[in-house]
Formats: sequence, C-alpha cells, structure tokens
Amino acid sequence: MQYFKLPAGVRDVLPDECERLDRAEAVLREKFSGAGFRAVRTAGLEYYDTFASIRSAVEQSKMFKMTDKDGNLIVLRPDMTLACARIAATKLGQEHARLCYFSNIYDFSASGHSDREVIQAGVEAFGEEGASSDAEIIAFAVECLRAVGLDEFIVDIGHVGFYKGLLEGSGLSEAAAEEVRACINAKDSVGTELALRRHGAKEQARRAILALPSLFGGAEVLRAAKRLTDSPLARRSLEHLEAVYADLQRLGVGKYVSFDLGTVKSLAYYSGIVFTGLAEGVGAPVLSGGRYDGLCAQFGKNLAAVGFAVGMNRALRAVRAKEGKGC
Repeated sequence: MQYFKLPAGVRDVLPDECERLDRAEAVLREKFSGAGFRAVRTAGLEYYDTFASIRSAVEQSKMFKMTDKDGNLIVLRPDMTLACARIAATKLGQEHARLCYFSNIYDFSASGHSDREVIQAGVEAFGEEGASSDAEIIAFAVECLRAVGLDEFIVDIGHVGFYKGLLEGSGLSEAAAEEVRACINAKDSVGTELALRRHGAKEQARRAILALPSLFGGAEVLRAAKRLTDSPLARRSLEHLEAVYADLQRLGVGKYVSFDLGTVKSLAYYSGIVFTGLAEGVGAPVLSGGRYDGLCAQFGKNLAAVGFAVGMNRALRAVRAKEGKGC
C-alpha cells in the first residue's frame, strides 16, 4: 500500500477550490449573521453513549468509532444538528436561540464516490415553531443557495406527519414501519409493497403508502394526498404544508419550491416539515433540513427546533456545473 494516498471518501482541498470555499463561507457568514444566527464550534469528538441513549437519525454504522486511553468509546462528529441541540438544551439557558456553524461531519458508511468527510454550513433555530417559522427557514435556505451562486435548483418539501398519519391505521409495528420507510426513501416500490404485504398492512393504508412515490410536484399534490386518507394527523400535516406554501408565495420564493411526500426522513429524528435542496449537475442533495421538535427534550430541555445544512462541496460543484454550461 502507498501510504501517501488518502482513504476512500476523503480528499485534500487544493488552493483554487479552497479559495472558492472560503468565498462561499464568507458570503454565508454574512447571511447567517444578518439573520440573527450566532456561530458555534462544536467538539469534534463525542462519547458514543451520547448517541446510543437518544433516538436519532445517526445509525451506528455511520459513525467513526475509537476508544480513548480509559477505554471509553468515542466517535468523530457524525451530525451537527445533534451537537447544536445538545448545546441549546444543556449550555445556553435560553428559550430562544439561533445558532450557525461551519464544520465537517464524518460518515463511516459512505463508500465509492461518496464523501466520508462532509463540509457543511448550517443554521438551527431553537424555540421557534409554527408554519410561519417553517416558511421563514425554507425561504432563508433559498436565499443562501442563491447567495453562493446557484439559481437553477428546487427545494422539495414534505412532512413526516403525513406518513405517520398513514401508519396510524396500518397495523404496522414500529420496526415494520421503519423497514417500509427505508424502502420508500430508496424509491424501491417493489420492496415497499412486499414489506407492506409481509407485515400485514391494512388495505387502505397500503394503497396510500404505495401512492407516496407519485405524490410530487406542485400544490396539486396536496389536494391529491387528501383524497388518500381520512387520518386527522395526515390531514393536519397537509394543512400545515398549505399554510407554509402560502407564506413562501408571500415571501417571493414559491418558484423554487415543490412537494415530495414520498421522501420520508427518519421518524425518530424529524417531527414535522422536511425539505431537500436539489440542483443540476450534482447527483446528491446540496441542502437538507427539517423540524425536529422532540430532539432537545432528549438532552433535558424541551425546545421546538428547525434548521438546515448546506453541503458546501456539493453546492460549489453545482455552481461549476452551471458555469460549464455557459450560463
């Protein structure tokens, strides 16, 4: 083995790219500060038990683990939202806080051309709730993507409450619901149907869940979704999305928004609206976010929360792809 080579999934950032990253970071620092977000630098190492004792979206297989000299299991920072939630709940002593960060996270499970070391910039708003708060954070995400040079992108919006509502009458266990969710997120329609049948999902819920991958597009998606279920939770979730969309239209960013009820992020982590930024020239999201009202409570303080993270390298790849087209 040639030891001067780097492990798969990590790379050096050379001067030209480093300058582009620095410029984009400077732009976002100004945006974040202007919106009232204050920067934090979270610890790069944390105890594994911190993540093992709470319900989160970070699976054990995604963590780089090691032991310290005392035999304690520690991990490289796997997620910034968790770190910020821990700080907001245990160290700030405030009912409202706006935090931002520029940091790397580490994903052990990434392989092939995926990044194991991900450069992120993000914001987390604690103590803010409601449709207007969700709309504000999505509109701000749009502003941030435009500020770094993107103009051809879309923010797909969903709501985990819609899927949770469909589950209420399905007869599925928590483990079965998670198996089905993973199939839906993988766009595996055959696997989704087989899992639903194997776990004995009730007919109405099965039909509605199988329709999820087709529920993407404009506001008409929400009307179509209402016809699939009479679940109060699912319907409240759709009404919430309608209110968010009305605010986004008022804020002038409606053209950047679409709906995708078939993207069902972790139910253990997210509590409400979820959204993903997609841009031409990049095969993975450039932005990801959502509402996670139950997360801070697991660190001892109940705080509503919503935020997003920009994948800096991906966003800049999308900018270069646009420039390569002569746009």
